[in-house]
Amino acid sequence: MKVMALNSSPRGDGQSKTALMLKSLVEGMDEAGAEVTTVSLGKKTIKPCAGCFNCWTKTPGTCIHKDDMARELFPQWLEADLAVYASPLYHYTVNSVMKAFIERTLPALEPFFIPNGNRTVHPLRRRPPKVALLSVAGFPEESVFEQLSSWVNFIFGRNSVHENSLVAEIYRPMSEALAIPYFQEKAAEVLDATRQAGRELVTDLKVSAETTARIRQPMVDDPAALLEIGNLMWQTCIAEGITPREFGKRGAPPRPNSISSYLELMKMGFNPGSAGGLEATLQFNFRGEKQGSCFLSISDGSITAGQATVDRPDLTVNAPFEVWMDILTGKADGQQMFLEQKYTAEGDLALLMRMDQLFGRNRRLAT
Repeated sequence: MKVMALNSSPRGDGQSKTALMLKSLVEGMDEAGAEVTTVSLGKKTIKPCAGCFNCWTKTPGTCIHKDDMARELFPQWLEADLAVYASPLYHYTVNSVMKAFIERTLPALEPFFIPNGNRTVHPLRRRPPKVALLSVAGFPEESVFEQLSSWVNFIFGRNSVHENSLVAEIYRPMSEALAIPYFQEKAAEVLDATRQAGRELVTDLKVSAETTARIRQPMVDDPAALLEIGNLMWQTCIAEGITPREFGKRGAPPRPNSISSYLELMKMGFNPGSAGGLEATLQFNFRGEKQGSCFLSISDGSITAGQATVDRPDLTVNAPFEVWMDILTGKADGQQMFLEQKYTAEGDLALLMRMDQLFGRNRRLAT
């Protein structure tokens, strides 16, 4: 089987969840023996369809544009047995780069009008490849893909000009969770299922209901906490005048605005791989703008948290809330703040030194 895997995500630097999912899908296809060509559409020149119909009249089957689409991608697409359209969800459908690619496959049709069930269609000049659609979204509900699914089924599904060429729809809501260490076990399950979907597409030309369910499985019991962290990220970007890409390169977390959001951020930033066999409880007593106590308890590679005072914590940090958030987000140096007695720490100070490692991208917490 010849497969053309098309990635239309504009995001790079490891940020693209579309690319992450597509990578696993392609790995499964490779394992099943397919010949896969992966194309990043954002790196290609694909001019929009001019609507001139030269490809239907003057040069039947050949586009007037002389770009990467006409010279390279369209011929590869015609030779493929399966085309994977991988696109992030933009305005509830594929993004503009993918839409431009699909529109530029017009030369595969002839201009005539023919009936096809209760629809009128154009006949095929060349039989196109089968289609598998992959899309990701930040929203937690599966319903965000309904418009995309309706559109792709209308274009490639039953009674379409493409004669039911759609063989699979692979959707992943709340895809940002795939890159958060706190959800790494669930993420591994989702990506393993996506890899299995690749194998099934090659061997069976479909994805089983069981594999589809594994790909779409909920990654959190209650998405509200993750959405809260997402809102903190946007608030931080707006306050500092930076883009999400710039925020990601900075390597610091978003700024919590409450003790509860601080706990959620620390839980999601927890790196169980760095904890090893650590058994420890960290107590935080905040004063100033936000007052209250909370704790983080690490045991057997997992973490729990709460807003309370615990008995005999291994480490106690006493700090103004704003000072600790400055340290957390890299606005202030933890060592300097400690030396200036802007906050105090009691107990196992080695835990303070390990917080960089224990909480992923949270930096400059140690003295």
